[in-house]
Amino acid sequence: MSKHLPLHEAVLSWLEHAHHLSPHPHAITDEALTDLPEWEALEEAVSTAAPRDEHPDLYTKINGDRILNYRTLLAESSLGAATRLIAQGTDVPESEVADSFVAFCAHPAPVPERWLLLNGDFPQGTRIRLGQYTLQTFTEDALRQVIPMPTVEGLKPGGLDLGLIADAPFLHVPEPDRKVSRRPTWFDFTGPRAETQHWQALLPLMLWDEELLRVDSVFTVQRGRSFDLRPTAVPTTLHTYLDPQGRQNEAEVRETGTFHVPPTSAEALTAFCTAISAKIDAVMAGVTHKRNIVKRRARRLERAARHLLAAYQRTYHDNGVWPVETDELLLDYVIALEALLISPVDKDHKSIGRNIRSRAAALFLTPAEQNRTETLVKKAYEDRSTYVHGGVIEDEMEEKKLEALRTLRLLTLQIFLRWLVLTPSDTDDLTDLLDAASEGPDHARVVEQPLRDFFTATPPRVRPADIA
Repeated sequence: MSKHLPLHEAVLSWLEHAHHLSPHPHAITDEALTDLPEWEALEEAVSTAAPRDEHPDLYTKINGDRILNYRTLLAESSLGAATRLIAQGTDVPESEVADSFVAFCAHPAPVPERWLLLNGDFPQGTRIRLGQYTLQTFTEDALRQVIPMPTVEGLKPGGLDLGLIADAPFLHVPEPDRKVSRRPTWFDFTGPRAETQHWQALLPLMLWDEELLRVDSVFTVQRGRSFDLRPTAVPTTLHTYLDPQGRQNEAEVRETGTFHVPPTSAEALTAFCTAISAKIDAVMAGVTHKRNIVKRRARRLERAARHLLAAYQRTYHDNGVWPVETDELLLDYVIALEALLISPVDKDHKSIGRNIRSRAAALFLTPAEQNRTETLVKKAYEDRSTYVHGGVIEDEMEEKKLEALRTLRLLTLQIFLRWLVLTPSDTDDLTDLLDAASEGPDHARVVEQPLRDFFTATPPRVRPADIA
């Protein structure tokens, strides 16, 4: 700390001057603060403690010169917010603000990370590796270590309530090349939808349980430097409770949906996700393989997952989709099934539907489930053909249509899971194995025994009917 003592003292001096500033908003904007005589002394202390060759992230280029970026020093660090709060009479812990600002300037810039806030309910202390991603719940104290100047965040009008997201599930992944912005990003119009970019981490969680697990918001984090999750990006609901005196009160809490993992299931969830994530990684490693069949398998998995995610994320509760999107979601599910179950040798378009039905059915172990699967896939494929050729799928009332879409979603997830369990890691193709197994005695060896082994060792929350 002694090395950076001059910067610490300069910040305290700056905050002392803040007590004498006009409280009017136009007089304490970040731009207005840089016009103050005291700003030059603070800049000098920052440039001494954090020279530009060691901390280029604090600087910006203007007219060819590298100068300190006042937006970084005031807005990103929250020093500007602390200054405004003091000017407006708020009691601010100035020594803590100075400590936080020194750490902000003196520490190396952390690697940017992408964080996905999920709407589920997971046990406290959850931490599961999913390839490059980590699924984690953070205590309120742990979140304070992530946010720059957390004492100020709690004092700002409209600031983020850390208690609201304490123990919320976050998927986070390092993204060193991401440009950090203070604006939260949900729909990135320069590329694919956010949830489909992160399918490799989301898919194992979706396969664990039939309940929906949705992405509520996506944002960028530099730990201790930038945390761009805004309060409006956290869906909330009102929780009614009785106080000790028996009076009814309300509190705003995070909306958690129906995806609930009790503490007793934490170990099983970890084992399942670890196993599925490893299988996804094994298939996707084929992207750089010299054999086309292995490359094609990786592309098929990614394409299927992206279409599955596109439909899944637009399903906002179990039987709930926008009516105008019902047919499009059905199309996404059928494309996902096609991507998984079509064979490189399927040249006759008339036989593709039949082949997909028989292969989907071959993934199940009892005649009842095989017949049910074949019927459902046949109906979905017929509706898909009607839709893409300009017809109207009119068969049923809206409620029945939504129920059929839910059934198709659950079936597609189950087929996805079985495909991942059974797909070979070598140059064999699963569709060929399924075609052979469905017609002969190899079904037990190719399909039944591997599935029973997997569902015994690392079962999802509910064992499928044909395996239980």
